[in-house]
Amino acid sequence: MGMIKFGTDGWRAIIARDFTFANCCIVAQGIASYMLNQQLAKKGIVIGYDNRFMSGEFARECARVMAGNGIKVFFLDKVSPTPVTAFAVQAQNAGGAVMITASHNPPEYNGIKFIPEYAGPALPEVTDAIEREVERIMDGGKIYELDIEEARSFGIFEEINADDLYIKHLDSMLQGDSFQKNLLKVVVDPMFGAGIGYLEKILGKYGCEVKSINNYRDAFFGGTLPEPVNDNLNVLKRAVISFDAQIGLALDGDADRFGIIDQEGTYVTPNEFLYLVLNHLLKTRTFRGPIARTLATTHMLDRIARKNGLGVIETPVGFKYIGQCLREKGCMLGGEESGGMSIFGHIPEKDGILACLLAAEMLAYTGKSFSALKTEFAQEYGSVISRRVDIKVKSEKKDEIISQMHDYAPVSIAGYKVVSQNRTEGLKVSLEDDSWFLIRPSGTEPLFRLYVETSNDKELERITTEVLKALNF
Repeated sequence: MGMIKFGTDGWRAIIARDFTFANCCIVAQGIASYMLNQQLAKKGIVIGYDNRFMSGEFARECARVMAGNGIKVFFLDKVSPTPVTAFAVQAQNAGGAVMITASHNPPEYNGIKFIPEYAGPALPEVTDAIEREVERIMDGGKIYELDIEEARSFGIFEEINADDLYIKHLDSMLQGDSFQKNLLKVVVDPMFGAGIGYLEKILGKYGCEVKSINNYRDAFFGGTLPEPVNDNLNVLKRAVISFDAQIGLALDGDADRFGIIDQEGTYVTPNEFLYLVLNHLLKTRTFRGPIARTLATTHMLDRIARKNGLGVIETPVGFKYIGQCLREKGCMLGGEESGGMSIFGHIPEKDGILACLLAAEMLAYTGKSFSALKTEFAQEYGSVISRRVDIKVKSEKKDEIISQMHDYAPVSIAGYKVVSQNRTEGLKVSLEDDSWFLIRPSGTEPLFRLYVETSNDKELERITTEVLKALNF
């Protein structure tokens, strides 16, 4: 059995190898012990689950352990997205939630995500405390369990449905009247995941003509990853063109990440969407606050913020840090280049459903295509090009490259002076022309990720080539 470690978004493992009922119970007991230690147990816990193989059964196993520890279980009565589960924490004033999901990972994986009482991703101090409890249990600690029917009879197991309250809340976040100006044709791709039905219901209510694909449960996700990135959305691209739609909207396996296709069948990157939607919010909303972004996310957000007198908070990679900024700093928007975002007034958890609805609202409000919006935006703010390159290396070479990164301190890149370096997470270098790059190792794989942002393709190639050569890739 492998070690049970919480990564950037929970514990994930291969089903039957490490993700077993026995290990599920160990993690559930670790979470229960944490809640008891923190005096959160009396508030109860929400349990949700996605469309993966046996997710519902694993969720019930967690419920038995929670009930065995005397913690009331609010059990979502159907497959539910992560943002709905997080919202249910808020709606029930619960002490936290367990979400059974492996998000956008391959189908052989499942996972457990703990959502604390503040309805956002768990910070490292929380997951570290849970891991300590898990280690204690694996060293011979006791697991307490109670049959669900017994728990029900004792009043500590209750099935709930959070959909209506969640959708009502989204209605309050949106400007529904915008859709009356321009009724959209939309294609929705929930990628066989937990987000099936949500966008269809809300957009249909607003009068949009909605076509849905991949909208049934398939634990193998149609043979691809349930991750709404460019390479995985070819079916959606074709559907948008054949349906003559203005927009295609995709969700990942647990619906906390978004993917967007424009009317020409072209992928709109998360970075592009984040700066377009920030511009839209500034024109249509009255709330103001700083912008939170991870260090791997576009600096175009900074350019918009500066022009509008807003601050910018740069965080390490991981939406848990964005969520903390949304909660503690009153941020107007928080986003990451991997397709996560939320806004002021919403839960401090990434929500692909909200992001997709805001994308549709933006088109309906303006009556313009994404291409036109990008052109209009560039006239006001200029343009940038962003790219992420994943570089696989041999396992034995990973430490060597990390060592080289420690010693790498360039004074110029591609002819531009280096103005700052940040080694918080890997190495981020900013240049005098507002270009930047970040290179960081994967925490779990023999892999490095290189992020580059600059003004044009030529500069992007020069920076990429120079950095890779300097680090001997």
